Amino acid sequence: MARNNHKSKWPWLVAAALVLLVLVSLGNWQVERRAWKHDLVARVDARIHAEPVSVPVAAQWPQISRDSHEYQRVVLTGRFLHRHEALVQATTALGAGFWVLTPLQTTEGGTVWVNRGFVSPAARNPSVRGAPAPEGEVRITGLLRITEPEGAFLRANDPASDRWHSRDIRELSLSRGLALDKTAPFFVDQEAASGMRLNAEAEGLNRPQVWPVAGLTVVRFSDNHLVYALTWYGLAIGLLGALVWVWRRGRQPKASAA
Repeated sequence: MARNNHKSKWPWLVAAALVLLVLVSLGNWQVERRAWKHDLVARVDARIHAEPVSVPVAAQWPQISRDSHEYQRVVLTGRFLHRHEALVQATTALGAGFWVLTPLQTTEGGTVWVNRGFVSPAARNPSVRGAPAPEGEVRITGLLRITEPEGAFLRANDPASDRWHSRDIRELSLSRGLALDKTAPFFVDQEAASGMRLNAEAEGLNRPQVWPVAGLTVVRFSDNHLVYALTWYGLAIGLLGALVWVWRRGRQPKASAA
C-alpha cells in the first residue's frame, strides 16, 4: 500500500518539476529583456543628444523601424501645408489639449507630418494662437517618431468626425487626401526653438503667449523586468522548497500502529 502511495506522487512531482522549469525560464527571459531594454535606452539616449541628420528620404522609408530610428534627431526643410492641419488629443505638462500635426512638403519632394507642438483647447483655432503659422520655406529640427496606429487605449480614432486620439500617420494622410506613397510613414516631433525650451516645473500651468508649444516630447521606457524576474525566481524557489519537503516526507517511514 505504501508503495502505491509513493508511486501516486510521481505524476505530481513530474508536473511540479515542469512548472519549476517554466518559472526559471520566465525569470531568465525577463533578465534577457532587461538587458535588451537597457541597451535600447542607451541607444535612444545617444540619438536624442546627437547632432541632427537629414530626415530619411522615400527610398529609406521601408527600413524605418522603432528599434533603429525612433527618437533620432533629424532636420528637414520645406513648406507647411496648413490647410491639412490635424489636432490630436494630448495631455502634457500644460494640461489637456491637442498636438498640432501639419504635413510638411519637403524640398526633396516627399511629405512628412510634423508635430508642431501643443495647444490648449482655447487655442484650437489658429487665429487665436498669438502668432501666425509659419509661411514659406522653414527648417525644422526634431525627433523622428513612429506612427501610432489603431487609436489610443480604449479610444479609437474617428476620421469621419475628424477626432484623433493617436498619431496614426496612415489614417491622417488618407483623411487629408495625401498620397501614401509620397508621405513618410513616420512623423517628427518639432524641437523648441533655441532658448525657448519649456521649463514645466517653473511655468506650471501658466499659459504661454504663443501656441503651439514645441519641445514637450516625453521619452520614457518602463523597466520592471528585474521585479518580474525576481518574482518568477521567487516562485521557483518556493516550489522547489515544496518539492523537497514532499520528497522527504514521502521517504520517512511511517510509525507502526500500536
